[in-house]
Amino acid sequence: MGHGGNVIEELMVDHREVEEMFERFKALPPGTLQRGEIAHEFTVELVRHSVAEEMYLYPAVRKHVDGGDTIADREIADHAEVEKLLKRLEGLDAADSEFDAVAARLMTEVTSHVADEEQNLFPALAAACTPADLDELGDKIRSAKAKAPTRPHPSAPDTPPLNKLLAPGAGLVDRARDLLAGHGH
Repeated sequence: MGHGGNVIEELMVDHREVEEMFERFKALPPGTLQRGEIAHEFTVELVRHSVAEEMYLYPAVRKHVDGGDTIADREIADHAEVEKLLKRLEGLDAADSEFDAVAARLMTEVTSHVADEEQNLFPALAAACTPADLDELGDKIRSAKAKAPTRPHPSAPDTPPLNKLLAPGAGLVDRARDLLAGHGH
């Protein structure tokens, strides 16, 4: 959930947590129930992370980084692809033959996106913002993740102002659904 630190530190900890979930997933035999449980875990984390980035990180990139509009648009397009894959995965049982193929494609997309952010976007943002700006963004990201949806919503808006208005409501509904389903986040 919230780790503390500036926006880059916060998001990099999220990246490492998701990578660890991917490793646990890959270590299990195909078709096992535990793979489905881990897929649910990484879905929750990826959705919350993506929503927070779309609410605060990408607008900051647009504002502060040279070529920020192009960078943010590319990152949002990556998120849209990942969200479609998450939605598809959500509809599959872990024993379904398509489950592992969708999960593998998802992991490839996320790994590529993470590498791009860490190698390109984060250094550009760090160079363009003050430490205080990065700390403030970290606080906003943590707050957004706490209220964000926990399930993929590919048709939801991914840019301000609508994403900031609708995400908390979707998050509340998702958390209620998770509680009823026994996921209790």
